[in-house]
Amino acid sequence: MEDIKANQHSFFITNLKVHGEIIAAAISGILILTAWILSGHIENSLWISLLVASFLIGGFAKAKEGITETYKTGQLNVELLMIIAAVGAASIGYWAEGAILIFIFSLSGALESYTENKNKNELENLMKLQPETATLLNGEVTAIDQLKPGDQIMVKTGERIPADGVIIKGDTTVDESALSGESIPIIKAIGDEVFAGTVNLSGGLHIEINTLPTETMFQKIIELVQNAHEERSPSQQFIERFEGLYVKIVLLTVAVMMVLPHYLFGWTWTDTIYRAMILLVVASPCALVASIMPATLSAISNGARQGILFKGGVYVESLAKLDAVALDKTGTLTKGEPAVVDFFIDPRQDTKYLASIIYTMESESIHPLANAMKEWAGTYQKEQAELSVSVQHHNGKGLSAEIDDVSWLIGNAELVGTQDAEQFLKAFNIQEQATTNIFMRKAAKIIAVFMLKDTLRQDAIAAIQELHHLGLRAIMLTGDNQATAKSIAQEAGITEFHANCLPEDKVNYLKQLRKQNQVTAMVGDGINDAPALATANIGVAMGAGSDIALETANVVLMKNNLGKMVNAIRISKKMNTIVKQNIVFSLAVITVLIASNFLQVINMPLGVIGHEGSTILVILNGLRMLKGD
Repeated sequence: MEDIKANQHSFFITNLKVHGEIIAAAISGILILTAWILSGHIENSLWISLLVASFLIGGFAKAKEGITETYKTGQLNVELLMIIAAVGAASIGYWAEGAILIFIFSLSGALESYTENKNKNELENLMKLQPETATLLNGEVTAIDQLKPGDQIMVKTGERIPADGVIIKGDTTVDESALSGESIPIIKAIGDEVFAGTVNLSGGLHIEINTLPTETMFQKIIELVQNAHEERSPSQQFIERFEGLYVKIVLLTVAVMMVLPHYLFGWTWTDTIYRAMILLVVASPCALVASIMPATLSAISNGARQGILFKGGVYVESLAKLDAVALDKTGTLTKGEPAVVDFFIDPRQDTKYLASIIYTMESESIHPLANAMKEWAGTYQKEQAELSVSVQHHNGKGLSAEIDDVSWLIGNAELVGTQDAEQFLKAFNIQEQATTNIFMRKAAKIIAVFMLKDTLRQDAIAAIQELHHLGLRAIMLTGDNQATAKSIAQEAGITEFHANCLPEDKVNYLKQLRKQNQVTAMVGDGINDAPALATANIGVAMGAGSDIALETANVVLMKNNLGKMVNAIRISKKMNTIVKQNIVFSLAVITVLIASNFLQVINMPLGVIGHEGSTILVILNGLRMLKGD
């Protein structure tokens, strides 16, 4: 019972801190409303007391923030301007106007804090997705931070997977939307990797941990989002530097305004000081300061929900300025695994029997080409038992075996006989392709050929089309030969490509683009891509890539989905559009309000409403980034 009360108290305190500013603003507003309703019915001293209470309650948080910030940095800020304006208005008898200023200013500040809390809550909700405990195979429940590589755990249907690892028993479908943003569950079986924070949907699993709890993909995502929230975009950094200078200019102008109009235009001292106080309010850059940060934080949170991890506001802003996108081929445009894309078998042969032979022989090899051949064969002979044979390996060439007193060879043209391989292709009019050809020889005769290549990702073609639609150059940089590079480029719809690239060649090409004033993003996944990722204006890593690529990159696309690159660019463009709207709108409002004050056509309440209203509007406009791209 005591624990429950303690938790309830903690919950209350946490919520009070989060919502404290909005509560204070509400109380301030209620006091002003009460003073207005009772005006003329109560003593003047009581009426002023209500407004003073509104001052203190509504203005405390912002006054404290402004004074503390000024003390730390030695720079003046907009919070101090607002407090000075409110006190100045009260000092010449405009208590209600000063209180209204404090109320609306505290309301806009509460809304800005809400924006920051909203983004923090999204991060906290993400952190809650990882379980705090795991169940070992012996039934013992242990804390996540006690797990280490090699430990084996079990996960029941419907439970979240507590740590990264490999399935050693069971098969299931896994909801990986928390990591990748993809809603379609992924089929997983023995040998497949699973990640912390994802949901086991349909079957009990035994998993062997292969990563420390502090180094899981889930923890990396949390760290990236946390760091990104702390980064400032170039525009935000400029506004923050500009704020201090602008505040000094405003204060100097106000000081002049408190004296000069009295002598130049014959205004009374009360009118002169009153107009100076209005100028102090309307010239304050609150809306300008709030134009960027809420939109940037919202964009980072939006991206994280979609499986796009920005490492800082600078990269969210910069993606919109891209001229070109350079892409690695293997693992980025393609799956990074060879597959049988075509084959020809002598019509006189039994395909299913040959598949059994291939499956048996290739099962003895761990070569990527062998895995591709085995996968092809598996589609024909799933229910047949494997043959028991002794397979001989011919390094770099293929395999041989004796089965049913017949010699079999599976490998390249050199293994089966180059001349015989060429004759087989000619005899059956098989066209030369940009593929790796694997031949099958039975005794003294070649009976089949299989064409293998690294296949294009399903999302790659659509992504390239979208990049072109956005007006960007798509350039493929690959270490493969010219024929293979040309084939993949044509399939993907890429007209610019460079083959036979070593890591330094990719770096040199990106340097050439920078010299041409081309803002370029490099998308890659391998260790060999890390130098290029670091050289490009923006490095983008595929989520399943090497650790060094993920560390070097500025943006990470989860689940190796190239389409997310397009989404990231669209998020950037939308954010930049919103920021521009906010800046233009806030400057226009400030200009109009200053002009109106000099013409004496607005009073303090209207100035407050115009100024603080514009601040609220730009914050709300920035919050639109929390929605889809």
